[in-house]
Amino acid sequence: MKILKWLFVLAVLPLCVACFEDETTNGTRPLSTITIEQGIDSVYNIYKFDELVIEPVVSQANKQKPLSYTWEIDLEAYSHDEVFRYVGKELGKFNCRLIVENEDGKSFFPFTLYVNSAYEYGITVLSCDNEGKSMLSFMQDAMQEGDVPSFAAGDCFTLNNPDIQFAAGAADIVQSSGSLIIACQGGGERSDLPTIYYLNEKTMEVENMFTVPEYDDFKPTKLGIPQVASSGTTYPILCENGKVYDFSTTELAVAKPRRLKYTYEQNCIVAHGTGSYDILLWDNENKGMSLIYNGYGPYYCSDTIHLMLDHPSFASKNHFANRDLVTMVKVNMTTEQKSTAGGHNKFLAITKLAGTPGVGARSEVLYTDFWGYDFVNNQPTFYTANTKTGTLMNSPLTTTTPCVANETYYTLLFATGNRVRKWNYASNTTGFNDLLNAPNLLVVGSPEAVITSFEISDDHKKTYVAFYEPSKPGLNGSVWVFNTDTGEVLEKHENFCYRPVKIFYKKR
Repeated sequence: MKILKWLFVLAVLPLCVACFEDETTNGTRPLSTITIEQGIDSVYNIYKFDELVIEPVVSQANKQKPLSYTWEIDLEAYSHDEVFRYVGKELGKFNCRLIVENEDGKSFFPFTLYVNSAYEYGITVLSCDNEGKSMLSFMQDAMQEGDVPSFAAGDCFTLNNPDIQFAAGAADIVQSSGSLIIACQGGGERSDLPTIYYLNEKTMEVENMFTVPEYDDFKPTKLGIPQVASSGTTYPILCENGKVYDFSTTELAVAKPRRLKYTYEQNCIVAHGTGSYDILLWDNENKGMSLIYNGYGPYYCSDTIHLMLDHPSFASKNHFANRDLVTMVKVNMTTEQKSTAGGHNKFLAITKLAGTPGVGARSEVLYTDFWGYDFVNNQPTFYTANTKTGTLMNSPLTTTTPCVANETYYTLLFATGNRVRKWNYASNTTGFNDLLNAPNLLVVGSPEAVITSFEISDDHKKTYVAFYEPSKPGLNGSVWVFNTDTGEVLEKHENFCYRPVKIFYKKR
């Protein structure tokens, strides 16, 4: 039997050797090498919440063998699928690689993934529907030539804060010290409380929020908060009844005012200089433009002194004594224009004699700051230019009329219904007939449309106008972009939000 077994082995052995030799070269088994040929790049850039899909093309030399895949992110295994699918949930730079292997070896392909903010810079719209539902929309600037900008679908607030219910009655939004600060009046169908939110300006995620239950008349309309807020300083929040509350951006607290104790028009201008800021309000009771400069004040417009209410000559020195405000608006300047103006901000104010409708109106371009001093001419740096006087009857403007002014074309654009009208505020024409008869630069939407807000590009060439259709349900808010000088429509973004409350350009 043993002899028969050995004979059987000897008979079979040459067949196995022949089979092995068929798979060898010079007695060595050839390796099935792996090559990642294409379908994958060395660098990827996506926005947060975007999905990245990578489908690599892999080839093997000599013989096809089963492949296994490992996708790593920061040296940790993420997926073993052949196709890479990744949704950017957090911002940052991620070092990644693909490992493809078979029984003979491995092939590596490293790559870098950047998850970027989709909210770096662009147009931001805060809106609110008839029931008070709040919404935040954003349109990123075109990143490269050929890109067509558009507003992201849905509510940026809800997308980035799925566990937080946005309070009703959105009223105002500002960009300040790395945050977007939003004030909501509350109420609506949910009867929620007045709420102030701090959103990370890059992610739109809520970093802080607080309610204000202790003041029944706290119904915010305007936030007087500068672009760079200082620790320990309080800033004014203007409310529906004209009262002002102090807001501490450091302590996240609202308190009764210590300085701005009167009632003020529903118009508040915040302007920024080099390391300074101006906050302007119109004091209804003391008839004057009231200024907070770098936390100091309030000061009132005067050509000769830094005027305060307790000054014995307040009545005679107050530049706007016995006048009512028609409107005031910041004059937008380019960097070069502001340099020419000595770094001072400019404002356009239109006023009329109090209690005398249609008599003694005047418009003035005001230069601030009120706190500074011109030692060459021995006078405060506040002064006026381009003053126009005359009779203003049946004014097309109110303190809440949407307006935008610019130094390039010396024009004030203002809204009446669905019309954008254009007035040259630097004209030497005496009187206000040119304001009353200001021509239509643009008509938006339907005849029932209502313009609610403007924004202007840094170079003043483009103006953004936000409006809504009151009779249209749901997303009835739109933004058109037009040539500031000619009124030519450049872009239309329609029915993506509710009634626009405020439109502004969010910077880096």
